[in-house]
Amino acid sequence: MRFSPTMAAMVALLAAAPALAAPFTPKSDDEVVEKLPSTASDPSIRRVDSLRKQLAARPDDSALRIEIGRRYFDLAMAQGDPRYVGYATAAIAPLEKAAPNDANYWLIKGLLQQYSHDFASAMKSLQRASELDAKAPDPVAWRAAINMVQAQYPQALGECARLVPLAHPLQAQACTAYVQAATGQLQPAYDALLKEFNATRGLPPEFVVWIRTRLAEMATRLQRTDEAQMHFTEALKLGVTDQFLLGAWADFLLAQKRPAEVMTLLKDWERSDILLLRLAYAGKAANDSRAAGWAAQLRDRFQAASLRGDRLHEQEAARFELDIEGNAKKALDLATRNYTSQKEPRDAEILMRTALAAGDAKAAQPALDWLRTSRYEDPTLSALASKLAEKGATQ
Repeated sequence: MRFSPTMAAMVALLAAAPALAAPFTPKSDDEVVEKLPSTASDPSIRRVDSLRKQLAARPDDSALRIEIGRRYFDLAMAQGDPRYVGYATAAIAPLEKAAPNDANYWLIKGLLQQYSHDFASAMKSLQRASELDAKAPDPVAWRAAINMVQAQYPQALGECARLVPLAHPLQAQACTAYVQAATGQLQPAYDALLKEFNATRGLPPEFVVWIRTRLAEMATRLQRTDEAQMHFTEALKLGVTDQFLLGAWADFLLAQKRPAEVMTLLKDWERSDILLLRLAYAGKAANDSRAAGWAAQLRDRFQAASLRGDRLHEQEAARFELDIEGNAKKALDLATRNYTSQKEPRDAEILMRTALAAGDAKAAQPALDWLRTSRYEDPTLSALASKLAEKGATQ
């Protein structure tokens, strides 16, 4: 069995996706669009720079192009900068005809398609990758992730089952626990995953971060605040660059009314929309003088996305309009459109909150239907559902 790092990052990437801008694809590998922040001490950036130099000498090297595409994709995931996705797209573009039977090509193509929320095409590409390499765990794990984003839980569970003979045992269990925790089995899912995790040694740090973050979120929903903080703290100690971990920890701190810690945590992360939004929340909560500047940056980014017809921002834009701008009607419009393609708990929560704020409880009915049929357990969502029922929605 092989251990795949993909499961360690897949859900982190998809939860963040709504906050990321549509990728720009350069016309050639030599086009310089913008210099990205990097330092001589950043090994991942040094490595991809080295690979690009090799590609200049070997432009027909398909394997090299695929590796560059995957490394850029991983950088976008870790750092929240969507420009890396544009570079990944450019790197693999010549392979459409050159590598039709390469499983790795179809994998990276599927990852880029799901990043742009073209889930149907992504599923086809990932299925093609599995057909070409039946033993590869990555396409299976990503299909599970896409099914989770769309609240297709039986299909997600089926993909988790397919992981069992392909991946590390803890990876397959984590996949299953993630589905169970979303479908009325939160307590047993948390207990089983924690027990297996504590009994397993020698895991890659990226995978440990993913497990710890998921355990922290489950513990939060179980109202075990101290356990949740412990999981977050242990994950942060590993020093892995992971914007989803930072976002989840920031949300936890904000819920605990600790905005000053959020501003310290995210002070160098303005390039990531998902983390800049947390900075704006924290700044507003703390009456910090920088809050207006952070809000202005977000306003410009969301307006630019709207002009491009870019819908990837809708969940985060809805939160911005509701919590920063105070525009409940616009927030509800964004949350409603977002929920047509994404049905994760965060998508349901913002639809419910905006419906309440806009005085249109029935607009939240799709989220309430999901909450009832999925049996998702979260005291925050349950409280919102009760308030909506008082306003006339059907629980």
